[in-house]
Amino acid sequence: MHPSQIPILFVVGASARTAPLGLRERMALCDEGQAALARDLSALPWLQEHVILCTCNRAEVYGVATGRDAAERVARMLCERQGVPADAFASHGFLHHDREAIRHLMEVASGLDSQVLGETEILGQAKRAYEAAQERGSVGAILNRLFQKTFQAAKRARSDTGLSSGQVSHANLAVDLASTVFGDLSRARVLVLGAGKVGEKSARAFASRGAGSISVCSRAHERASALASQVGAEVVPLSEFEARLQEWDVVVCATSAPGTVLSASAVRQAMRARGARPMLLLDLAMPRDVEASAADAGSVFLYNLDDLAALSERHRLARLQEAARARLILAPRAEALWQRLRDQMSAPRGAPALSAPSPRAAPALALA
Repeated sequence: MHPSQIPILFVVGASARTAPLGLRERMALCDEGQAALARDLSALPWLQEHVILCTCNRAEVYGVATGRDAAERVARMLCERQGVPADAFASHGFLHHDREAIRHLMEVASGLDSQVLGETEILGQAKRAYEAAQERGSVGAILNRLFQKTFQAAKRARSDTGLSSGQVSHANLAVDLASTVFGDLSRARVLVLGAGKVGEKSARAFASRGAGSISVCSRAHERASALASQVGAEVVPLSEFEARLQEWDVVVCATSAPGTVLSASAVRQAMRARGARPMLLLDLAMPRDVEASAADAGSVFLYNLDDLAALSERHRLARLQEAARARLILAPRAEALWQRLRDQMSAPRGAPALSAPSPRAAPALALA
């Protein structure tokens, strides 16, 4: 096989570790945006496989392609789609090839690259991204093996270290912050906007800490009702929450809306009705759900994802040694996997391929 035809493995993207909140908002992909990007990527003749991983703190594309500039071309496509200037991505994005791409994915799945070091949600998010790519038929032998081996390595890194000890999720950090502001939460009234994964974890976290009452509001009414029944919460219609905003002491915003869902004017009106009683707004959405100027509406405490990450530093310092141990576990696994994938990608056309490790995997796509 000619060297120019040997596929490369790559990842391009931006995350909370590299990019400011404003840029991450611009790069955030809703479900429809991810589907549209996947269609565009699938139409590229030189891109054999791809997986899109988009969470509240990262937007990444993993790919197998021919041509050394393939990753740069995918990065340009992503930036053009999201309206991100090339110089902004050059300053805050990242691009990794081959063994560095493997190491990056292993650290991502293990929580080592997370804004909150050691957080546990990212492994499930990576699995869902991989499963979505399987359903689209956009993964083949290389990415099947990469993701399956990565999940095994991430589980080993977590089980063999104390990396995930302590309160290492945004939901738990949010409850800790609410306890700091209000003390005993038994009299606190909590509204959770959004019934997706983050909203669910937040509602469960507040329920487990004895919040006085919990309300759930979502455009997905059936999902909101199911979550409310599980945590003993009230369901609030989406059309009513702003008019009733003054009722709640803590508002957790975790929707997947493309823009703000809670305006500064609604917060100001609620605060006039609340008088001196403070309100804690926890914006866990990407892009943000709460208009930034809401922070100026009297006794309002507004925290976004970056704010919570800063508050988690005391936990982060305690886990740095465990993170170093986790990297020692991952490094040889990443190198061994790269050696096998390199041999597989370099094999002549028609040579026997390594079997994909998952019986659910989609049929392998041609690598050249």
